[in-house]
Amino acid sequence: MADRLGRGLVLGADTVVIHAGATLEKPGDAAEARKMLAVLAGEWHEVYTGLALVEPVSGNSLVEHERTRVKFRHLPPDEIEAYVRTGEPLDKAGAYGIQGLGAVLVERIEGCYTNVVGLPLARLAVMLREFGLDVLRM
Repeated sequence: MADRLGRGLVLGADTVVIHAGATLEKPGDAAEARKMLAVLAGEWHEVYTGLALVEPVSGNSLVEHERTRVKFRHLPPDEIEAYVRTGEPLDKAGAYGIQGLGAVLVERIEGCYTNVVGLPLARLAVMLREFGLDVLRM
């Protein structure tokens, strides 16, 4: 698809949550979301986002990733249930969205907040500079 672009850049990104060596992607249903949240409760986990920028005309590309550590507070089962009922966890890696109600589940983060949201903006800005684009001077 990128080869049909006459001019510009194509960005691809995907985010996963890793806990104790297991990858937690988007839950398939509410039961799986409950299970993921119970596993993460009171624990540290890592959020990784892979980024790829491609300039189709030149063929130049750049692939990088960002890692952020996140610690959940202790979550009683009734809070997990209430959060799952909101529907928010069903389309999020690790079954939570830090940019929404999921923020109340998080006790601490180490690293890039926007990475946990799903697009590490600071890393992306540095990558764009490699292609001659400075987001602060556009």
